[in-house]
Amino acid sequence: MLTAPERGFPATEFEQRTKRVQLAMNSNNIDALLLTTHADIFYFSGFLTQFWQSPTRPWFLLIPQSGKPIAIIPNIGVECMQRTWLDDIRSWPSPNEHDDGIGLLASTIKEFCGESANLGVPMGHGTHMRMPMNSIMELQKNLGSKIPWQDVTELVQHVRSIKSEREIEKIRYICSIASRAFSRVPTYELTGRNEIDLFRQFKISCLELGADDCAYLVGASGLDGYTDVISPAGNRQLKSGDVFILDTGCIWDGYHCDFDRNYAVGYAGKQAQEAYATLWTATQQGIEAIKPGMTCKELYQVMMDAMPGEDGGSVGRIGHGLGIDLTEPPSLTSFDDTVLEPGMVMTLEPGLNYGNGLTMVHEENLVVRENGAELLSTRADETLPVCQRI
Repeated sequence: MLTAPERGFPATEFEQRTKRVQLAMNSNNIDALLLTTHADIFYFSGFLTQFWQSPTRPWFLLIPQSGKPIAIIPNIGVECMQRTWLDDIRSWPSPNEHDDGIGLLASTIKEFCGESANLGVPMGHGTHMRMPMNSIMELQKNLGSKIPWQDVTELVQHVRSIKSEREIEKIRYICSIASRAFSRVPTYELTGRNEIDLFRQFKISCLELGADDCAYLVGASGLDGYTDVISPAGNRQLKSGDVFILDTGCIWDGYHCDFDRNYAVGYAGKQAQEAYATLWTATQQGIEAIKPGMTCKELYQVMMDAMPGEDGGSVGRIGHGLGIDLTEPPSLTSFDDTVLEPGMVMTLEPGLNYGNGLTMVHEENLVVRENGAELLSTRADETLPVCQRI
């Protein structure tokens, strides 16, 4: 059992993150970087709260070309933000009928950048601005044409994709908690139980073992296999001959794991066993192939080649980055040219269709190292695990 890492990060961690992004900003002629989402603001400030689940208020973080980020946030978040490494925290009473922070944000941008500047904003795939569309248009109007917006999606994503050892420790720890929770599943009493009961017991197990939350848990069950992998639990009662999947994204200190496990109930049919073996082998070949310098699409192809004739890529990708967000760039697809670098935390997630409309997915979490891959999740059994007969 791993010892829990220290919660939070020292100020030096945030200083290093900020300097990395500011170096990239300077290289790309970006005068200030505007961030609005939970993950980006948490990454650069350490501001951790579940209040993001409320869509009522917008939150802003402005990173100038030098110095600390500036928080422009609703009054309700000031005390929590004051516990971070930031010291320039500007606020307004929100919600506000007339100006919900846009005037304060615009004046802060002009204060640090002048009346003419390049404002960096993540605009690409996998990003969004967490503010009303009306506020976005009002901010553009307020800043005017002399402060154009530039897309900095790749800039921010690359900085966040290279994890520090402290970040990796947190992901390794939550992976160990989920791995132990998965190891308990074959001991569950399944007689007379449905998917909702199964999901609830697994969530409780994750929390008992030390997870802060089990915010993401999806899966399905069915005779010889299941038909999708993103549904919530239903009232379907588990039966002998079923195969079920649990796919979890537990959280510890703001960082996710994201992997799944498959199980058979009572016995495993031949089709399910063969599908599981194919996926286990494809995953293993991916793990063994990983090295810095290879591209995501090359790693994708390694796993696809281990599934001849299968349509494992039909869902769009068979793996992705992992960290503060459950899914982060890059993606393991046939077209992603992102180069793997040491410190990238990734999931390998090949999937295939088999039988009469059945599907199966297999997933592991790892970090890219100088000499290959280091598993963060405990490797799944080589053969499909079988729970008790019911």
